[in-house]
Amino acid sequence: MILDAAEQVIREEGYAAASTRRVAIHADLKPSLVHYYFPTTDDLFLAVFKRGAAQSDAMIEEALSSDDPLRALWRFFADTSRNNLALEFVALANHRKVIGAEIVRHSEAMRARQVALLEQLIGERLAATGGGTAAGFSLVLAGVGRALVMEGEMGIRAGHDDARAFVEAWLDRLLA
Repeated sequence: MILDAAEQVIREEGYAAASTRRVAIHADLKPSLVHYYFPTTDDLFLAVFKRGAAQSDAMIEEALSSDDPLRALWRFFADTSRNNLALEFVALANHRKVIGAEIVRHSEAMRARQVALLEQLIGERLAATGGGTAAGFSLVLAGVGRALVMEGEMGIRAGHDDARAFVEAWLDRLLA
């Protein structure tokens, strides 16, 4: 209940509003109970981040084990369902080093997992087509996907259809 309430506050009001008192109100609990389970606000933020990261990891694993892992991974990167929370944690990382360190640790581990699978799936094709490396491919997919999501959240649409078409055509060529 506490993590659900904290995530709701972060999504709706931003990380700065996610005090233990505010989270307790949303969870209909006493603030002392929130402190019992999460002695510091950083402990609470880390728990919310780790839970969301585990959910994202499961989504990525599902994508990578699907019948069409490259397109599924692309759909994951361009998915908007986690964007608000992710943006809040990126902003939070600028002020809370422990959060930033956990984001880096998690991102590096997941990128390594993606690269290993992509290397197995398309490493030779990437090299043969001059398309770079699995690590570069993973970063480009993630970067384009994040840019589309972040800009789309702000209402920016210029070039989005072209970027999506470019990535889709690139995937088509790579999988041909």
